Amino acid sequence: MTSKFTLSDSDSSVTFSNSGSTPNGSSLDSETEEDGNDEEMSKIPLQAPPRRKSKVISQMSQKHANDPAEIGDIQSPNSTITSVNSISSLLKEKLQLTIPQALRNSKKRQNADYRLRAFVGFLFICVIFLVGFAHIYYTQNVLQRAYFEKFRFNKNERLLHVYNSAGLEIVSARLGNGIPTDTGVFPCLPHHQKSDSVCLEWLHYSRLYLTHAKREGMHCYYLTWQSLNPSFNPKDCFDWSSRRGHWYGGGQIHNMAYPLEQGKLELSPFITGDIRRNPFGNVLKRYFLNSRGATILVDSETPLYISINANKTKEFCLQAKHDEFAYINHLTQLPQLNYSICATDNMKNLHSSIAEKSLWDGLKPDELRAVDVLLSEPIWQISPTNEATVYNYTEDIIALGFLRQGHVLLSEEWQPSTGDFILDESRFKSMEETIDIIRRRGFRIVFTIQPFISTESINFRDAVTNRLLISERGSDPRIPALTRYHQSNSAGVLDITNNKTLPWLLKKLEPLLKKYHIESFYLDLGTAYDMPHYYKCQEPLTNPDHYKTLFTKAIIGSIPVLGVSAAITRPKAPVFVSLPPFPSSWKAIKTVIPTILSYGMIGFPFVLPGAVGGDIALPMSDNNPNNDFHVNLPDKELYIRWLQLSTFLPVIRFTHLPSKYADDSVLEMTKTLTSLRQKTVTPLLKKYANETLDSGLPIIRPLWMLDPMDPACHVVVDEFSVGEELIVAPILYSGSRQREVYLPAGVWRDGIDGSLRKGSRWIHNYRVAEDKVAYFVKMPDNTRF
Repeated sequence: MTSKFTLSDSDSSVTFSNSGSTPNGSSLDSETEEDGNDEEMSKIPLQAPPRRKSKVISQMSQKHANDPAEIGDIQSPNSTITSVNSISSLLKEKLQLTIPQALRNSKKRQNADYRLRAFVGFLFICVIFLVGFAHIYYTQNVLQRAYFEKFRFNKNERLLHVYNSAGLEIVSARLGNGIPTDTGVFPCLPHHQKSDSVCLEWLHYSRLYLTHAKREGMHCYYLTWQSLNPSFNPKDCFDWSSRRGHWYGGGQIHNMAYPLEQGKLELSPFITGDIRRNPFGNVLKRYFLNSRGATILVDSETPLYISINANKTKEFCLQAKHDEFAYINHLTQLPQLNYSICATDNMKNLHSSIAEKSLWDGLKPDELRAVDVLLSEPIWQISPTNEATVYNYTEDIIALGFLRQGHVLLSEEWQPSTGDFILDESRFKSMEETIDIIRRRGFRIVFTIQPFISTESINFRDAVTNRLLISERGSDPRIPALTRYHQSNSAGVLDITNNKTLPWLLKKLEPLLKKYHIESFYLDLGTAYDMPHYYKCQEPLTNPDHYKTLFTKAIIGSIPVLGVSAAITRPKAPVFVSLPPFPSSWKAIKTVIPTILSYGMIGFPFVLPGAVGGDIALPMSDNNPNNDFHVNLPDKELYIRWLQLSTFLPVIRFTHLPSKYADDSVLEMTKTLTSLRQKTVTPLLKKYANETLDSGLPIIRPLWMLDPMDPACHVVVDEFSVGEELIVAPILYSGSRQREVYLPAGVWRDGIDGSLRKGSRWIHNYRVAEDKVAYFVKMPDNTRF
């Protein structure tokens, strides 16, 4: 008889407690029944029931207590063996079924655990990101206060942002560099407050004043840092990365990067110098313009240092800093950084609004005629070694037959020593008669003078006796401070702040005007670095360049002046400002256009370019240390390309005559270019000179002034326009017969072949022969082929 074991629902065998038994305590009737259910059971997830004490033996005894036969069977050895075998077989089958299933369940639990951990990690990262974003947003926006319209400033991080009318950021800056981040910032005390200003103070470091004004459709913000600590020099740095647009202005800067953000300059005092040895050139202004419509204008009394992309950054930094030379005279005990930021939507409109206007105010008719003469006639710059040199030079000009007489500019060698202010009679015995002949031939005579008095000059003792020279700081005021200038190894400098100096100088110059009928003078003022290092004037100067401004203002109006060699403020018309001397090289010719564009933009529209071919025959030239006028001529091709470029500039200046070249083609090209200048260029120069007197805009303009919204116009460095009607694209590379040309919007007539060209595009591989110069004349917009 087959034995049958019945298990209650609530009980389970210890033997099966870890085997993954069937759900809900299912009956295990027989091997056959179990086999039939294997497939079905394998599809049902197995669950391990709770472990309970087994009562199998007691249940079996109670069930069969009244059945001797069954008891007998149970007690039978064969029956017992059969049951044990059945149980063993069942256990074996169950283990084979349940162990793989358990392993699969374990793997599933592990995979689920990994997924849970990954999900938790992802949530953690999200939380960190959200917290960081919230912090940044809070710092940059919540703590960033809109103190004025279109102006935001985060006082804790000292981050400044200026926006245009469309809400686009156009200026970004880090202010107060050097203030520790943990320094507290507080509103200023009442007695430090100023009306209409926001005042913030960083304890023991600096105080910041913010002011706003709206005029002519633009917003201007005025910032003033007042240092509270002798060791703290206020410094603000502006983001000059490519996404901030392009920057222009300042003046001539080392390597003449154009636009400025492409250059590099370590922190340097913003004073004039010789660009070959110093960071800046001979003409400067504390004015910078951005292509996205913003300007930075620094106050003239700030002891200004600037840097561009220094220390591997993309920043333009302004710093107020006293030193032992440039800013030795402290107008305030501690340095102050004072500047303004103006912003609008259009860079040309912004620049036009800020440009100095009404330059004609106070001009006399003869002064206006002097401007026209300079635009129409050449300047012949001569280094006068003797009387014959001057006479023969003018003879050669007349022999050419096609060049106007113009001005004969004599370098300072007309004196025995610098500061004598008399003609060297040993070299110019009959100069009075020679000059009279030259004048009757139509030339105008110009003498170069300087404020430097050589120790070998006949006037040095007199100047020292009358205390007319700048003195040595910290010494007896009767002891003059000496410097070196050009050919003078030791020279004093006239103290123009002394009321006795100007009358003394005019008294020396009057005989020259009367005896030789001098047309005008050219003021060679040197640069800031030509001043004595320990200079001290009777009245303190803001900086060494301040001297040039005072000297020019004092001398103009007393004697006629043609031009000045250096400046930081625009002299009154008709005085022109010279470009710096350029060596005779292909590298130098490439810097002429960006230099003249920069000078015009910062407020010097009337400029005197250097000599055609380079200033190699001048006493300041490194190529001519012995002051030999008969040095080798410039390279012929370089001379031709320089002449083509100069044909379109406000003034054309010669040192070497084209007739000195053996090749007749040079003379023929000069004739052609002279005719082009007289017929086409000069009328435009005069037209836009009159416009300049009204608007303050330059005569020679960058292409962005024609189309300020065209990004391509912002970066063209080797083209320029005369007003808005003529674009010039000269060849500036040796051996080149083609170039890339960009034309702004409009229709342009090709000056070489007369064809019409559509603007707002590049002309690639434009062919230019050696005897040609690429120029394009603006036509009416409705002009068609």
